[in-house]
Amino acid sequence: MSFTAPIRDMQFVLNELAGLQEVAQLPGCEEVSSDLVSAILEEGGKFASGVLAPINHSGDQEGAHWNNGVVTTPSGWKEAYKGFTDGGWSSISCRQEFGGQALPVVIATAINEMFKSANMAFCLCPMLTQGAIEALELCGSHELKERFLPRMISGEWTGTMNLTEPQAGSDLSAVRSRAVPQADGSYHVFGQKIFITYGEHDLTENIVHLVLARLPDAPEGVKGISLFVVPKFLVNKDGSLGARNDVQCVSIEHKLGIHASPTCVLAFGDKGGATGYLVGEANRGLEYMFIMMNLARFNVGLEGLSISERAYQKAASYARDRIQGFEAGVRGGPRVPIIAHSDIRRMLMLMRSNTEAMRALVLVVAAGIDKAQRSSDPEQRARNQAFVDLMIPVVKGWCTETGIEVASLGIQVHGGMGFIEETGAAQYLRDARIAAIYEGTTGIQANDLIGRKIAREGGATVKAVVGMMRKLALELETESDADLKRIGAALARAVAAMERCVDYIVANYAKDIKAVSVGAVPFLKLIGIVVGGWQLARGASIAQRKLAQGDSEAAFYKAKIVTARFFADHMMSQAEGLAQIVTEGAAGALALDQEAF
Repeated sequence: MSFTAPIRDMQFVLNELAGLQEVAQLPGCEEVSSDLVSAILEEGGKFASGVLAPINHSGDQEGAHWNNGVVTTPSGWKEAYKGFTDGGWSSISCRQEFGGQALPVVIATAINEMFKSANMAFCLCPMLTQGAIEALELCGSHELKERFLPRMISGEWTGTMNLTEPQAGSDLSAVRSRAVPQADGSYHVFGQKIFITYGEHDLTENIVHLVLARLPDAPEGVKGISLFVVPKFLVNKDGSLGARNDVQCVSIEHKLGIHASPTCVLAFGDKGGATGYLVGEANRGLEYMFIMMNLARFNVGLEGLSISERAYQKAASYARDRIQGFEAGVRGGPRVPIIAHSDIRRMLMLMRSNTEAMRALVLVVAAGIDKAQRSSDPEQRARNQAFVDLMIPVVKGWCTETGIEVASLGIQVHGGMGFIEETGAAQYLRDARIAAIYEGTTGIQANDLIGRKIAREGGATVKAVVGMMRKLALELETESDADLKRIGAALARAVAAMERCVDYIVANYAKDIKAVSVGAVPFLKLIGIVVGGWQLARGASIAQRKLAQGDSEAAFYKAKIVTARFFADHMMSQAEGLAQIVTEGAAGALALDQEAF
C-alpha cells in the first residue's frame, strides 16, 4: 500500500497560488528559497513514503493496547517516532528561541499533508504537541517555557489538550475539573478528561498535558475556566524527571478508525492531587486553549485533504490494474482496465479535483497565517488575519466532510474489493470519519462561520473575498480559451449564489438565528466549493499562460485546466442549489415539534 508524496502539485500551489516568494520576503523568512523548499519537500516525501506509509495498515490492524494504565503503540511506532524527531520534523515551524527552525507555516503545512496522508494515526501525536507548544509560547510564563518547550519542540516530550469531560461534550462551560492552590504556587488538579488523543503512550518519557479546570473561587460558565500544565512526570529544576504525577490513563476507547492512535480517559488527582501549574492568568483558560484549538482545527482540516490524497492514489492505482468488462461502444475488443469506464473516470475526477481544490485552499490559508504573524505592515497583518479567521472553519469543516466523501468514493471505485479490509481502501474511510468531529463538529464550525465570522462584522471580510473571486471570473469570461471561459462563467454563477447567502445571513441572523442556523452547514459546504473552485480557476489561468509560453511540462498544465473545468461542471454547479437551502430551507427543518422526531 505504497504512497507517493504529490510534490509537483505542492510546488505548483506553493509557488503560483500561495505566493511562496512573498512569504520568503517576510521578516524571519529571508533564507527560504524555492531550492530549499524543494529539498525539504523531497526529504519529507521520502520519510512519508519510506517510514510512515509502510506501518499505516499494520498499525491499524494491530492497534494501540491498554494494560493496567500502560498504553503500548503498534510495532514500528517507536522507531518511526525516533526517525521523526531525529529528522527535525517536530520543530519545523517552532520558534528558534527554544530550538525550533522557525520555517513558515505554509512549508510545515505541506510537509504535514504528506505525513498525514502516509499515516494519519501516527501524526495525531505531533499535531497535538504542536498545539500545546503554540499555547505555551504565547501564554506561558518564561519559567514554564524554559521548563517544557525545549523538549517538546525537540520531540523528546509530547503534549496533549484536555478539554472535555463525560458530562460536558462540546459544552465546555460544563467543565467540572478543579484546581486547588498550594503554598508553593502550584495547584492540585482533580477530575476526569475524555477523548484525550495520545494521553498515554510509550513513544516518549514524558507527556505534557494542558488541562482546563476551575479554581475554588471561579465564576460559573466559560469565564471561570483556567488552564494548567500537568506533566506525566514532574520536572526538577535541573530539567531531569522527578516523581510520577497523579495522572493515570484508566482506559482507551475502541473506535471506528485511527486504531493505532490511543484515545484515552485520564484521571487526575485520584491519589491526592495532580501537580499543575497555571498558564497565564486565572479564568482565561478557554481563551488560551482556543489558541491551541484554532491551530488544531486548521490541522484537522488538513487531515481531510491528506486522506483524500491517499484514497485517490489507491483508487487510481487499482483502476489502472483491475481488468473488468469491455470498453463502452467497442464491440469485440479485449477486456479493459476499469479506468476505461466512464463512471470510474467520473469518480476518480471527483476525487482528484476535490483533493486539488482542498490543497490549494489549505496552502493559501497557511500563507495567510504567515503573513498575519510575520508581516511588518499592521494593515497587511490585520487583513490576512481576517481572511484566516474566516477560512479556518471552512478548511476544518469543508475539507473533513469532503475527505469522507472522497474516501467513500475510493471504496466505490474498488467495488466489492473496497469493502474488504485487506485492500486498505476501507481504512481511509474509517480514519477520515473522525476528522469531521474532532475539535468541534461541522455544525459547530458552520455556526462559528455564520455568526462570529460573517454576521458579527456585517460580512465585511467575506465580501472582500467575493470581490476578488468576481474579478477573476470576469477576467476568465473574456478569455479566448473555451475551457477558461466555461470556468469563469461557472465561478461567476457560484459567487453570485454565495453572495446571496451572505446577504441573507447578515440581514436575518439577529432577527431569526434559528432559521439562519438551519442553513449553516449547507452554507459552509457552498463556500468551501466556491473558494476551492476559485483556487482551481486561478491555477487554470496560470496553466494556460504556461502552455502559451511553450512550457516543457505541457501534460501537467493541461491536466490543471481539465481538472478545474471538471470541478466547475460537477462541483461549482451545486452552489445555486445549496444557496436555495440556505435562504429557503428553514421552514421544513423547524416545522415539527421536538416530540415528533
